[in-house]
Formats: sequence, C-alpha cells, structure tokens
Amino acid sequence: MTELILSPIKEMEIRTSRVYGAVSLAQGVADFDTPECIKRCAIEHIQAGDASKYSLSPGIMELREAIEVDLAKRGIHYDFENEIIITAGAIEAVTATLLTIVEDGDEVLIPDPTYTSYQEAIKNAKGIPKFIPLCEDKKWSFDENKLEKLVTKKTKAILFCNPNNPTGTIYSKDQLIKILEIAEKHNIYILVDEVYRDFIYNNQDFYSIGRFYKFRKRIIYIFSFSKSYSMTGWRVGFLATDKTLAERILARHDVLITCAPVVSQWGALAAIEMASEDRQYFKEKFKDRRDLICSHLDGMKKWFSYKKPSSSYFIFPKFSKKLIKVLEEKSENKKYDLKDYQKKSLSWKLSLELLYEAKVAVVPGQAFGEVGENHVRMCFGRSEDDILRVMVRIKEHLDKKYGDSKDLGRTKTI
Repeated sequence: MTELILSPIKEMEIRTSRVYGAVSLAQGVADFDTPECIKRCAIEHIQAGDASKYSLSPGIMELREAIEVDLAKRGIHYDFENEIIITAGAIEAVTATLLTIVEDGDEVLIPDPTYTSYQEAIKNAKGIPKFIPLCEDKKWSFDENKLEKLVTKKTKAILFCNPNNPTGTIYSKDQLIKILEIAEKHNIYILVDEVYRDFIYNNQDFYSIGRFYKFRKRIIYIFSFSKSYSMTGWRVGFLATDKTLAERILARHDVLITCAPVVSQWGALAAIEMASEDRQYFKEKFKDRRDLICSHLDGMKKWFSYKKPSSSYFIFPKFSKKLIKVLEEKSENKKYDLKDYQKKSLSWKLSLELLYEAKVAVVPGQAFGEVGENHVRMCFGRSEDDILRVMVRIKEHLDKKYGDSKDLGRTKTI
C-alpha cells in the first residue's frame, strides 16, 4: 500500500494550534469572512428546503449553467450539461481526475516548487510524481526543454497551478503553448488549477489555458471558489473538460463524495452572480498586504531575498548564504520532533525554530519540492496586524540568535 503523508501545510497548522500565542502565515486562508450576499443566499436556500437533499452528482443545474456563462466571458467554452462537474474544492477535482486517468506506475509531471498536496494526490492514484525544476532566476518559469526530457512512455499527465503556489508566478501564453505542444506530441493530459486567477497584480496579463480550444480533449480545467470569494470552509469548486473524459471522471467523483455540499453549491452560485465587488476588494487588499510583507523583507536582506509575486497571496523568500551557514552550524533538532525526511532540511529546521522560539508559523520550502529547499512560504492573505507581528518577530529572533551585536536592539517584540 502506498504510504501518504499529511500535507506539511496542515502539519504546521496543527503544530501551531498547540503553541500559545503563535501567529500563523502558514495555511492559505485569508482573514476575510465570506461575503454577506453569499451567506444570505445560502441561508435562504436552507430555509426553503433546497439544501437538505443530494443534488445531481455533477451538481445543481443552475450553478453549472452560471459557470458555463462565466467561463464563456473568459473565452473558455464548456457545456454545463455534459462537461462541468461541481466538486468539493479543487483538490477533489484533482483527485477524481487522477484516479480516472492514472494507472499503477504511471508518471505525472509537476513543477518544483508546487502545491504540496499534488504529490500525495498522485501517489493516492498509485502514480509517481516527477518534478520539473523551475528557474528562480527567471521568475520561476518553466524550462520546456527540461520538461520534455522528463517525458517517458509512462508519463500520463502534467499537473500545475497557474498562477503558481507557492511562488506567485504567472505562466505566459507562450509557455502554455509550448507545454500544450509537448502534451499533444506525447499524448499527455494537462490538469491546470486556476484557483488564484482572480488575484493578478500590476495589470500583468493572464492567459487561461482553457482558451486553447483545439486542445480541449486533453485539458482538465479546475477552479475553486475558496480563495476568490473567501469560501475555504465551504469546500466547493468545479472541473471542466471534454464530454468523453468528463463522463469517466463523474463516476469517480460519485464514488468519492456523491455530490458537492449542496448548501455550498448555492453559495457558489451567489458568488458568481453577486460577489464580484467583494472579489475585487479582496484583490486590492491583498496587493496592499503583498507590498507590506515585501517592505519588511527588504529590512531583512541579511537573512532573505525574494522575487516579488505577481499574483496569489503567497511569497517565497530564499535564505541568504549567511542564514544557511548559521543554520548549518548552530541550529538544533532538539524538541522539534522531526520526521526522518525533515531532519536534513534547513527549511524545516528554521520553520520549527521560528514556531517554537519566536511563535510564528510559516511553511518550510522543502514541502513544495527539492528546489523549494532553503525557502519558506508566507501567506499575506492574513491581516495586516498578523503580517506585522510575524515579520517583526522573525527579524528580532534572527538578529538576536544569529546576528552580530550591532543588529540587536533595533526591533521591538509584538
């Protein structure tokens, strides 16, 4: 039996829950409540008795119709009756798809770094994750030559999120075309999770892979309402793909959950129809928070460097040579209860040191792939106060424990 591990993101949140006074920038959860129009609509449907029974397995018809219309406005065309399935978030869409297309020993290519749960979803389908190293110096872009060299006769799919988690990278139209051409040449499926599509900053162009209509039979387009509408707890998203594949995925989806939570489906319908202004407000606030966290990292150049994210609400700072050196020489595993695969990782050591000694939570970069080692992920979707507390505590801790005497006395604990 394939052994799976708990997502390191969830592990950090569980550990954080046991540390009194700790402040977390670990899990990708914004501090905003779900918009009132969504909550009100859900309550109305509960009171009307519309949420007390199963929906059809592919989801309520009204929501699928609304998704078809919304996608069409974005230049993406799928038939609501046969090609759109409402899922319990993006990860269930990924899981149901992989269970459908992957056979024992098949390989699925994923970027390095990428979202942690993709690895375990592939293993859960008895597949083998293979990593495509991204180039940090080129803004975490794909190297198409490296990608194609990794393709074998066992390669079944390429899975990635665009924009990328944890780096905030937006893959260009040209990059997507090259990936699609490789997929077409080698008869590979492409699963693309666009959960952060609504948080694009600086007017940078975002081109959805779903717009490449000629490749639609090998594309599985995935989206979740979790981030765009602050609905992480509602567990609702969707996938869209060509009818022939959608029919097969629907059978797996039915076995996994029967249908997505019906009250959440009504909430998702309200999100599409009524919450665009709320979504825009979230985007503007996240941009401000991105600039806030970057300003604090600018004051910690002794310890970190970073690429300013173009999207999402994550930043992925890299350890400086000085920080790597002091962690190699002075950090200890002592009370951190590290698993074997974590013991050689400096990003795990630093993340747990910060949690237990500075009372702040971030995610170790090693969790996102080998290229992610010597980084940490921070979520700037949290409140300004939480961002401020975390960044001040990190600077104070590193300056005090590893800095020179001249570094001391410049920060104030929050």
